[in-house]
Amino acid sequence: MKLMRYGGILLAMACGLALAPLAHAERTANPSAKDLVLKGDAKCTGCHDESDEPTPTMLELHPSVLAIGVSRHGVRGDSRTPTCTDCHGESEKHVNYHGKDKPPSPDRTFRKGTATPVAARVDACLKCHEQDRNRTHWTGSAHEANDLACTSCHNIHTKNDKVLAKATQPEVCYSCHKTERALSHKVSTHPLDSGKLACSSCHNPHGSAGPKLLKKNTVNETCHLCHADKRGPFLFEHQPVTEDCLNCHTPHGSNISPLLKSRAPLLCDECHDGPHASGSITGPNMAGKQVSASLTPNANYTGRACMNCHVQIHGSNSPAGGYFQR
Repeated sequence: MKLMRYGGILLAMACGLALAPLAHAERTANPSAKDLVLKGDAKCTGCHDESDEPTPTMLELHPSVLAIGVSRHGVRGDSRTPTCTDCHGESEKHVNYHGKDKPPSPDRTFRKGTATPVAARVDACLKCHEQDRNRTHWTGSAHEANDLACTSCHNIHTKNDKVLAKATQPEVCYSCHKTERALSHKVSTHPLDSGKLACSSCHNPHGSAGPKLLKKNTVNETCHLCHADKRGPFLFEHQPVTEDCLNCHTPHGSNISPLLKSRAPLLCDECHDGPHASGSITGPNMAGKQVSASLTPNANYTGRACMNCHVQIHGSNSPAGGYFQR
């Protein structure tokens, strides 16, 4: 029995060895045949292997092809993982070219200077990513209207895509938004340089129902994602606060802390111009008596100005909070 069992194993091995050259010849004769193990990538990785790696000076123009294997697009255990042809097309002319010159480009290419239209490049990505709720507003968004493709910001063939990391994302955005880069270097800013926030903490670059690609429908809703203590509701509400945080603050950077558009009391005087306002740097003191300009400056101009007394400027629940004093 043992002899018969071993004989059967040897016979199967011999048959397998005999058929292997035939299978190899079939794949050689039909290079576009799908390989079930590599999900169709075999016809690409047969040429684009370790010897195809670019030099550092050519990395931007010709990214490392095999580096996609350590990226999110290289997770073979996920049935949604795309193949080379899912993104670049079947590219028969490219695959079957046997000349000595440079082969024709694949059906879709994504590098800088590509002849592939922006719409075709975006469609290749949205085939998988359109179902994500964060991308439902891409059509008609500011980035789509300005002919940006996904690869204008994203680098697919890399382990660490800069735009996906908080520490490196702002530099990608600053390549276009140069005014915001300058504002971020002012005295009072959001903590972008330290990596605690990124542009996508407030904005959705793939489109939004709100203004300026904000993550929420309004400015206040977006600010309240972090500044929940300013949300309220308060018994006594400050009208410009409930209307729009940008009435007083500028979000990308200011030389006046905390991100104020101008200094108090000048900022307050834009709305409050009554007898209690600080019309000049000298005037009536808080008791209502006229004093000499050389002796006492207007109390509204000293220290924290109006906020010397009105400390709860975003709203208050105190009985005296009608003036936001506690």
